[in-house]
Amino acid sequence: MKSLVYTGKGTVAIQDRPKPTITSPTDAIIKLKHTTICGTDLHIIKGDVPTATPGRILGHEGVGVIDAVGSSVNGFEVGDVVLISCITACGACSFCRKGMPSHCVSGGWALGNTIDGTQAEYVRVPHAVSSLYKLPGTVDLGDAVMLSDVLPTGLECGTLNGKVKPGSTVAIIGAGAIGMSVMLTSQLYSPSLLVVVDVDDARLALAKSFGAHNTVNSKAADTVKQLMAMTNDEGFDTVVEAVGIPATFELCQQLVAPGGVIANVGVHGKKVDLHLEMLWDRNISITTRLVDAVTTPMLLKLFKTNKLNASRLITHRYSFKDCEIAYDTFKAAADHKALKVLISM
Repeated sequence: MKSLVYTGKGTVAIQDRPKPTITSPTDAIIKLKHTTICGTDLHIIKGDVPTATPGRILGHEGVGVIDAVGSSVNGFEVGDVVLISCITACGACSFCRKGMPSHCVSGGWALGNTIDGTQAEYVRVPHAVSSLYKLPGTVDLGDAVMLSDVLPTGLECGTLNGKVKPGSTVAIIGAGAIGMSVMLTSQLYSPSLLVVVDVDDARLALAKSFGAHNTVNSKAADTVKQLMAMTNDEGFDTVVEAVGIPATFELCQQLVAPGGVIANVGVHGKKVDLHLEMLWDRNISITTRLVDAVTTPMLLKLFKTNKLNASRLITHRYSFKDCEIAYDTFKAAADHKALKVLISM
């Protein structure tokens, strides 16, 4: 089969690999129809993820058709169209039972990390019963890929961890795919003020079209002053860090209101400073999380009933033979005005 392989620091290539086979009774083999690229895939090829070594087939998101199932897989059959969760969950370990399958002792973020992933013609999915979701024929399968990772991440790590609720004031720092997903899912909870901050005017314009009440370009010298004025200098109830660099986490600390929440979503590769000298008496919470994908059933219901427009996140579409071009586009997302790139087989 054709596969997109991490070949070394900074490089990927399409290679021929053997089609995967059932190795455990709980496995399923999926023939991919659509997949996509995630920011964590870029972290891998930069060498930031030591568990993903050169030679790994990348990808942890996708939609496809079941090609084979193990003897213990109940409720799924060959020919079923399924959504592949980015998180593989055994459903039985102590972490899964706590609702934290991201830390599953035999799963978690495995696909495209510790085992071969979804950027290929076929993928083996362990713990299939807990890691796949049937899709009806009424939905757009390309759009459904956004429910593998980016939308659950936005909802769980940003909106829910940030405790967004009716009437909240919310600032999202970063208008990439994750920040936009936080914004889309925050709207489900009716905040009174939803502001998106970024350095890219094109992305800010897109955020406005998605429903942001206000946007601010953080290149401005008076960024904090502009944002605080929107809240009568009280600060924001929820501030979401959706970039993963020290400067954006610093900005979050300047914007959070007394009693507010800083919800970190970004992947941080460098240390950041925590200003307890400024925050120790402000009754704030700081949350971190790796997506658990426990909200996927809820998101699927919204998606099936057209209450959640996942297609907004897809800005570029490629065939699998152009995977390497898709990576070049995603690596230079600002230059190409890219959020998510959809790759179809």
